[in-house]
Amino acid sequence: MKIYIFILFLIGLSLVAHSQNKLSGKITNSQNEPLLGVTVYIEELQKGTSTNENGDYELLNLPNNAIKITVAFIGFKTQVKTIALSAKETILNFTLEEAVFKMDEVIVSTVFNKLQSQNVMKVEHESIKTLQRKGTSTLIEGLTTIPGVSQVSTGTSIGKPVIRGLSGSRVLVYSQGVRLENQQFGDEHGLGLNDSGIESVEVIKGPASLLYGSDALGGVLYFIPEKFAEANTFVANIDQKLFSNTLGSNTSVGLKTSSENWKFLARGSYNTHSDYKISEGERVTNTRYNETDFKTGIGYSDSKISSVFRYNYNKLDLGIPEDGVAEQTKSKETEYPKQGVFNHLLSFNNIFFLKNSKLEVDFGYISNERSEFEDSNIAVLQMNLNTFNYDAKYHLPKFGKLETIIGFQGMNQRNKNSGEEYLIPDAVTNDVGFFGTGNYEWKSNVILAGLRFDNRAISTEAYGNIGEEGSFVAIDKSYNSFNASLGYKTNLDDNLIVRINAASGFRAPNLAELTSNGVHEGTNRYEIGNSNLKTEQNFQTDLNIEFNTNHFEFFANGFYNHVNNFIYTAPTGEIRENNDVFNYIQNNAKLYGGEVGLHFHPHPLDWLHLESSFETVTGKKQNGDYLPLIPANNWNNTIRTEFNIKDWLNDGFASLNVSSTFNQNNVSGFETASNGYSLVNIGFGGSVKFGKTNFDINLNGNNLFDKSYIAHLSRLKTDGIQNIGRNFIVGVKFNL
Repeated sequence: MKIYIFILFLIGLSLVAHSQNKLSGKITNSQNEPLLGVTVYIEELQKGTSTNENGDYELLNLPNNAIKITVAFIGFKTQVKTIALSAKETILNFTLEEAVFKMDEVIVSTVFNKLQSQNVMKVEHESIKTLQRKGTSTLIEGLTTIPGVSQVSTGTSIGKPVIRGLSGSRVLVYSQGVRLENQQFGDEHGLGLNDSGIESVEVIKGPASLLYGSDALGGVLYFIPEKFAEANTFVANIDQKLFSNTLGSNTSVGLKTSSENWKFLARGSYNTHSDYKISEGERVTNTRYNETDFKTGIGYSDSKISSVFRYNYNKLDLGIPEDGVAEQTKSKETEYPKQGVFNHLLSFNNIFFLKNSKLEVDFGYISNERSEFEDSNIAVLQMNLNTFNYDAKYHLPKFGKLETIIGFQGMNQRNKNSGEEYLIPDAVTNDVGFFGTGNYEWKSNVILAGLRFDNRAISTEAYGNIGEEGSFVAIDKSYNSFNASLGYKTNLDDNLIVRINAASGFRAPNLAELTSNGVHEGTNRYEIGNSNLKTEQNFQTDLNIEFNTNHFEFFANGFYNHVNNFIYTAPTGEIRENNDVFNYIQNNAKLYGGEVGLHFHPHPLDWLHLESSFETVTGKKQNGDYLPLIPANNWNNTIRTEFNIKDWLNDGFASLNVSSTFNQNNVSGFETASNGYSLVNIGFGGSVKFGKTNFDINLNGNNLFDKSYIAHLSRLKTDGIQNIGRNFIVGVKFNL
């Protein structure tokens, strides 16, 4: 009740605040010619506008505070300026410099919100539009096109992210500024996120415990929601995609509108697919699924406060494949066994603008219900996870060139079982963490450092007859950890950037690792937890080198990650209920590797882009044995063209991609080696103008030659079930 009263207080405060601060100006190119359609955006207010035909822009009702303005336009370098608004009207002009490569993005997942070129940490940023142009069927499949990111998959419907060899509860997911909690320890269900209503994603590859606490030991996926409409506008659109392989359909309808202070948006989508087809033409039985997703948001901003409330409902109806290639049908109605996942995510994000500082206060609530049905509509397994998150960050007044943030974060989580089977016990988890971080910048040099303390307390309830399958002993555990990070970025010359980072991270053992006592679905193993497990603690060093000219771009990322008390399963030699018994144990481990890539834009062939990247990771235990679930090396090559066709096709593109995955022979004791394969993908699309009608179109062909292959991280690999065959995708988006 107290939290609801506080929320109402914040809304009331926003209603009485007002201001007439105005920012305006003109944006031109280097020839002093006005630019039409340049985006001018203030991230912390979630407020923006575009320039008119004279290059003019105007933003009203701004705070008496230092704010960051981002100016972005395709074909020009992005600019970010910080300006302290003290007068009622401020004029700020911009002259944009042409740039051949993609726009420099503002990174929002690292609290200081710097341009990537100014950021100490190397963060991968990709727009959902870019990922969709690659023809990926799901959100997680799109993420795997980012170097260093892979997935543990179950057919086409379920995927869990893997960042540089670490997965599960070692990778933290944020959506709407809120930590997403949906039983991350299990790889037999997906993220519970749909790409509809998501603007972009940022990937932190490496320990981010300083900013996000426990479970960010391996990295963070930070999903940025769809922006609100520009002030005094109304936008509506419909997006339709069709998939040949699964006979699938993805329909999304959205609308949004804004005044000078208020903002509103809503988007609904429905996704339905039949069983996927392998290269021989047969379908993998019961890999069909249906997904319903709804997102909405309302925001208010003025000179004192910026508040945004968002809500996301996601419902998944997933078939669980058990029989491999059996009954052949094109039905989209799931059969038993199947899984139902219902997810509610509410977020309330606030920024209070003080005299020379600001305070960010965020709240989140996630309700996750996961049910499994064996042969009837009565759930044999039903897990209800309710999580309340809170997060406060105070941006201290800037002291010279030093920016400083202090804050605290916390989480209260309750897991409750209501089915006849228990996978993990009823439990309560409480997190609290305190941190401080500073960013010092001079010339082209930046130093970023921070320190953090965390505590996680876990208590569980006893269940069943001790010694029998599905029984649990009550435990009461507390885990503490101190973590630190230090990074340095410099420009050795105008074209060469070097970043060096060292950071520690930690992860408290999860409920499955502490308490398991039974057969784990899909693994064919009887797993036994260990209540004496210690906290995983890692230390990672990263080196990033970037070289850029007008027509050539090169990057190289290298990392070494040492993990103390790495938790994994090992066979005991015992057999229970016709399944091998595995215990959870710990050992020190190390992971190392990196990514390297180039982008060549030859002059004068301004329409041609040649891109290539290679990624590798090796994971070993202290005794020299390999870690499980380490992705195979991958070499990705793309030829891409950009063009316009008269007045009817703008922002046109055509691409040819060859993704080569190598043999994976470095496997753990219970894994099998995997053969390599190469997939050929094509794409074509752009923005079409037909009379008064405007729409975007994407045409993609994936696995064009219908290659037969089994990915190393596929959970269907043990049954010899192949991954998806040839798939053609047609996508059309209309602005109404």
